[in-house]
Formats: sequence, C-alpha cells, structure tokens
Amino acid sequence: MSYSYDDQNIFAKILRGEIPNTTVLETEHSLAFRDLYPQAPTHVLIIPKGAYVSYDHFASEASDAEIVDYTRTIGKVCEMEGVSLNIGDGYRLISNAGEHGVQEVPHLHVHILGARHMGRMVAKAE
Repeated sequence: MSYSYDDQNIFAKILRGEIPNTTVLETEHSLAFRDLYPQAPTHVLIIPKGAYVSYDHFASEASDAEIVDYTRTIGKVCEMEGVSLNIGDGYRLISNAGEHGVQEVPHLHVHILGARHMGRMVAKAE
C-alpha cells in the first residue's frame, strides 16, 4: 500500500517550527505537546518526527529506533503527567486513522487523556 503524506499539515508545521506549541517532551524521534483544546485535565498529543500518516503506516515503514522511541515517549509522558497506573488512576490513549476513524490531521498522533474518568468510549452492544 502507498501512503500519501501532506507536508503542509499542522503537525508538520509544528515540527518545522512554523507554529508554536507547548512542548511536554521532545526526543530524537518524537514530540509531545499540550492540546490547544483539551478534552480532559491531561491532554497531550504525541507525534513521531517522521512523515507518517497513521499507525499502520508507521508500523510498516518506521525504523526500529523510531518505533521504540515513540512507544517509550508515550510511556514517559504518562509518567510525567501522573496518569500511569503505577502513580495515577489511568488514561485513555486514542489514535484516529482515515475517514472512518475521523482523523483530522493526516500525521500519526496519539492523544493521552487523563486526570478524570473518561466514561465509555463506545456504548455496550445490547
């Protein structure tokens, strides 16, 4: 499969320094920053620095170093924000992909939401 990356998306502009952000953590391969419109007391976005559209794109084409860095950055941000299970009450990790997943920015990103009860993400089937 071929993935088409739009280098004019807002996260690409943030990575190039064209748009400011409130950085939580930056590593060699990842950037974590606060969401401008938080949906919970803790709402951090984490993006890889590479040009990846979705998680399946990232998983199939990213280097091992990028994958490890991104995964560990997510864990570290959960710790830093006090929502990881060893020090907090948990969090929700969300990544949307494509039209059916309601992805708004075509650059892989995860949302870490926490510091409040999230409620059910999807209603139970009856």
